[in-house]
Amino acid sequence: MKINVTVNGTAHEADIEPRTLLVHFIRENLNLTGTHIGCDTSHCGACTILLDGQSVKSCTILAVQANDKTIQTIEGMAANGLHPLQEGFHENHGLHCGYCTPGMIMRASELLANNPNPTEDEIRWGISGNLCRCTGYNNIVKSIQYASAKMRGETPASTEPQFV
Repeated sequence: MKINVTVNGTAHEADIEPRTLLVHFIRENLNLTGTHIGCDTSHCGACTILLDGQSVKSCTILAVQANDKTIQTIEGMAANGLHPLQEGFHENHGLHCGYCTPGMIMRASELLANNPNPTEDEIRWGISGNLCRCTGYNNIVKSIQYASAKMRGETPASTEPQFV
């Protein structure tokens, strides 16, 4: 079955098996391996991408359902240098092992698009569908707060320890 998708700004036409999951299409047909396969059951969120601007777990969607849609993966986030979310994860040690990071960033991207100044509770609720097996949510939340401030044109608060 032929599908047409725009991924990270580039149009692609592909002939795929109708049962191909979107995550496999992205990784195997397009060689965009930043989208991870974590659990294959939609519990972990490592495969989160943006589909027409909405975060979705690409292991729960068939590639044919993305026909004529726009997809953004983690590779598309750094088109003009690091995205504030990527910078925030770097600056605030939100990466941990890094396996969940692409999905967290894609989910946080939609969260900040809909709520540019979320509270800590709103961030925690917003990323609650994505699992970090390193249990490092504090630094992930700080990373998203950093990006939120930067995207609003503010200077992000320092997260370095204060020595008096």
